[in-house]
Amino acid sequence: MQAARSKSTRWPRPTRYRRAPAPSRDPAPTPITAYLSAAGSGKSGCRYGTSPSPRRNTVEHNTTGDYHIQTALPRLNALAPAFEAETTHGRLALEDYRGTWVVLFSHPADFTPVCTTEFIEFARMAPALKERNTELLGLSIDSIYSHLAWVQAIRDKFGVEIPFPVIADGNREVASLYGMINPEESSTETSRCLFVIDDKGVLRAMIYYPLTTGRNTDEILRLIDALQTTDRHRVATPANWRPGESVIVPPPRTVEDAEARKDLGYECTDWWFCKTTVPAPGSKG
Repeated sequence: MQAARSKSTRWPRPTRYRRAPAPSRDPAPTPITAYLSAAGSGKSGCRYGTSPSPRRNTVEHNTTGDYHIQTALPRLNALAPAFEAETTHGRLALEDYRGTWVVLFSHPADFTPVCTTEFIEFARMAPALKERNTELLGLSIDSIYSHLAWVQAIRDKFGVEIPFPVIADGNREVASLYGMINPEESSTETSRCLFVIDDKGVLRAMIYYPLTTGRNTDEILRLIDALQTTDRHRVATPANWRPGESVIVPPPRTVEDAEARKDLGYECTDWWFCKTTVPAPGSKG
């Protein structure tokens, strides 16, 4: 006969097993318009110096290792987003270029034909940029070893030495800060982006090209000349302007200014449309 169980004896409760939740699917990347409309909310990233950026881009990783790129662009005439990164010339920060103009550009991938032609032309343009107190800084998401091998291949196969550093942005941090990845074109490669940052760290111009189209280095030089001419003489440059050609005088803001400019020797088509000449960049005038 089985002994009676004591009232004080407590038997453990049976374990209840819950079904594990199904793994959630990653949502589709949010359209660019949604990020731009919400750009002013939440924490912001660092700009060149200490000012926060209201439009910081981020790189999100999901469980499969893919990237969701939040694409938003930095703002013209605002401080450029600060960064520090590994390059073919060692570790560099944007702050290292303070007092110098910078052309920061990205390319889709190493060892590709169009990018190779661009690097060759950028290398040939580098001395002209130095005359304008401007430095080149390249970038792609390839590794530092890929960059070093490619730079050596360009030297060995094409006889061109690459004089500027190239950022190895494998974690996409710099690319996301500057909106270099456009998911509609490629979710992994950086587009052909180019940013002109002046000697005060202010972003002055942006140019975006598709993956299939190489950039025009003559236009980049023209752009630098135009921006520096504007700073030096407080003028604007017309369409297709070249150094040495006439520039546009800003329109007058008062009746007195409109009358006074008649005696300043401007070439005027109308009171609001006047041109003048200024010394070409690099001249002593």
